[in-house]
Amino acid sequence: MRKIYFLAFFIAGVMLSSCGRGGAGELVGAYNKKFKNKTIPLGMVYIPGGRNLIGMTDEDITFYQGRQSKMVSFSPFYMDETEITNAEYRQFVNWVRDSIAVSVYVKGAPYEGGGNYKTPSGDAAKYFLKPKTQPASGTTAPPQNINWKAIGNGSKLWANNKGGNKDLGDLYSKISMNGRDISVGLDVKKLKYSYYEVNLEYQLKNPNGSIADFYDVYVDNPDPNNPNQHPSVMVYPDTLVWKKDFTYEYNDPMVEAYFNHPSYDKYPVVGVTWDQAKAFCAWRTNLYESVASKRKLPKNTRLKYSLPTESEFEYAARGGRVQTKYPWGGPYIMNAKGCLQANFKVGRGNYVDDGALYTVEAKAYLPNDYGLYNMAGNVAEWTLDSYNTSSPEDKNPIFRNGKRKAVKGGSWKDIGFFLQNSVTQYEYQDMARSYIGFRCISKFPGNKI
Repeated sequence: MRKIYFLAFFIAGVMLSSCGRGGAGELVGAYNKKFKNKTIPLGMVYIPGGRNLIGMTDEDITFYQGRQSKMVSFSPFYMDETEITNAEYRQFVNWVRDSIAVSVYVKGAPYEGGGNYKTPSGDAAKYFLKPKTQPASGTTAPPQNINWKAIGNGSKLWANNKGGNKDLGDLYSKISMNGRDISVGLDVKKLKYSYYEVNLEYQLKNPNGSIADFYDVYVDNPDPNNPNQHPSVMVYPDTLVWKKDFTYEYNDPMVEAYFNHPSYDKYPVVGVTWDQAKAFCAWRTNLYESVASKRKLPKNTRLKYSLPTESEFEYAARGGRVQTKYPWGGPYIMNAKGCLQANFKVGRGNYVDDGALYTVEAKAYLPNDYGLYNMAGNVAEWTLDSYNTSSPEDKNPIFRNGKRKAVKGGSWKDIGFFLQNSVTQYEYQDMARSYIGFRCISKFPGNKI
C-alpha cells in the first residue's frame, strides 16, 4: 500500500513541476542550450572591455593628419597573440587545395547506386560522406560533404606519383620541352575560395528584401547583374611582393623560400591582400563551426572571426595603459639595457641592429601587458576599417566604406614613428605587400570572462 501512495505522490509531483515550467500559463522563458563559453581559443588572448584614449597622444610630424585623441569604450574580445604565421595560413591554402582536388578527382570516377541518385565508387568514394538526405529526383552529382578524416593532410590525394595523382593533372602547370610535357608544379592561381557571409548593410538598406538578399556570395563565375555576387578569392600569397616592393634589391631567395621553406614556418605571412585576410577569417569561422556541429553545440558557441577594427587594434596594442606611445608602455624604443624592443628600420639603411634584415618570428621580443606580440613592428597589419581621419564614435567605432583600408603597427621597413600606437597608414584592399600581414579577433559574448 505504501508503494502505491509513494507512486501517486511521485506522479503528482511530476505533474506539478511540469505546470511550473509553463503548463500553468506562466512566462518562464525559452532558454538556449548551456555550454562553456569561458574557454579562450587556442593561440588567442582575452582583451577585457574598457575604455582608452584613441588617437594621437604624443609627438607629431609635419602634415601628419591622424585622428585627434578621444576617449572610446570597447566590448571584450579575443585576439591572436601573434600575427598569422606562414604555417597557419598554409593550413588554409592546403584546405582549399584539397577541396578543389577532391572535386576534380571525382569527375571521372565511376558511380554506383540505385534510383535517381548515385555516389562515387572506387577510390573516390572514401573521400566523401554519404548524404543524410537524398537529393531531388534525377540528381547524379556526388555528395558535397568531404570526408576530411579520410584525406588527412592531403598526402593520400597527391602521393600516387611525382606529378600528383593522374586525375589531378588539370591542377598542374606544364611546360613543353623536346616534345614532352613536364610538370613544373601546382598552378596556385587555380586555388580559389568560395564562401558566403551575411551583410547587415544590405538588410538596413532593404529591410523588406528576401533573406538571400542579405548575403555576400563569393563564387567562381559571379553574375555581373547581381550586386551580392563577387569573384571567389585566390588564396595563395603573392610571393613576388619581395621583388615588386623593392625593384632594385636582390630578393629572389625571399620569393622562392619565404612562404614555403620550413625555416619560415613561424614567421608572419605576407603578400596577402585585405580580401584574402577577410576570406581567411571566414574559413576559420567555418572550420570551428563544423567542429561545434559534430559536438552538438550551437554554431555561435564561438562568435565569428574577423579582422580587428582600427580602434580595437590600437586599444589592444596599448595593453590597458593610457596615453602610451608604444605597446611596451614606455616612451622609448630601447629598454633600460639598450635592447631594441621591436623589428623596424633603426636608422638610414640600418635594418639589422634589431636582429633581422626583414621579418622575425611572430613570437619575437616581449609581449605587451595583454600578452600580444609584435603589435608594433615586424609586419604592419590589416584592420577591418576603411581609412578615415574623422573622430570615431564613443564605443566600438568602425568606418566601413572605402577601398583604402587602415593598416596599423608599422613594419620591419618603417622608421620608429610609424610604430606608435596612435599612427595609422593605409593600403588598397586588393594590394599585397611584403610588409603587411594580419591577425584575427573573435568577439566575446558577454561582459566579463
